[in-house]
Amino acid sequence: MTSVFKTPAGERAVKEHCLEMLRRWPSTTQHRLGSREGETVVTEVGPRNGPAVLLLHGTASNSAMWSSNIEGWSRRLRLLAVDIIGDAGMSAASRPALDTEAHALWLDDVLDGLALDTVAIVGISFGGWIALDYASRRPNRVERLVVINPGGVGRPKNVLLWALPLLMLGRWGRRKMMEKIAGKFEPDSPGELSAAAEFTSLIFKHFRPRTASLPQFSDRTLERLEMPLLAILGGKDVFIDARDARLRLQAHAKNLTVRFLPEAHHFVPGQDAAIEAFLTAPVALESEGR
Repeated sequence: MTSVFKTPAGERAVKEHCLEMLRRWPSTTQHRLGSREGETVVTEVGPRNGPAVLLLHGTASNSAMWSSNIEGWSRRLRLLAVDIIGDAGMSAASRPALDTEAHALWLDDVLDGLALDTVAIVGISFGGWIALDYASRRPNRVERLVVINPGGVGRPKNVLLWALPLLMLGRWGRRKMMEKIAGKFEPDSPGELSAAAEFTSLIFKHFRPRTASLPQFSDRTLERLEMPLLAILGGKDVFIDARDARLRLQAHAKNLTVRFLPEAHHFVPGQDAAIEAFLTAPVALESEGR
């Protein structure tokens, strides 16, 4: 299995930084689960009797990206942060075809390994695509679903035209790329945002990004999403047409809540309380913004 990192030294640097960030989380349990795609690493935090929530990070990332969310969410929720296969975490390097059932079968193995029949899922970007794909194929296993700027719904934008040249410009280029993705960091930006930007820059330096385009979900696939669904969309997302994503979800998802933020980028801060309220609400929330 080919490594997803450019060099062994780069792989060590990213994984060591990830582990350093995970050590700052409240008391955690690490699961190393077997699956048909190889070993999957899941970091658990929060009360064992709390609602189980699977966290799926974006591409070119790993479970450490949830660091700013963990302290608040873990008071009430049993969080299970998955290092997605083929990405910049500690799971297997396998990258199965995206236009097959492979990722759903892999998540079947993960949930079975955790002894969970059903679960809520929070996914961002590529993790949002995996979450939507799984929920459409296994609706009986997904209780609630939160997606943040997910792929596969709105029209994709051609990021390679500007991303590849920036990646060739070293540290400055990687910083500019982060600004286009997350917005410009001001001098008084919270420390965790700057730390996240530095970690992402480290990953971009050493990681071999995915090049395959994410398949777009059909209208019929979106109509299979009958569970409560919260979609958080940033109007300035550089990867997807967020307005198109909003329209398609409103037209086809049956139990939808939309939070559309016209000035937000691909990473949307300040949504922790809304996500926790959605995940812990005793009954399905009524749709907003339809």
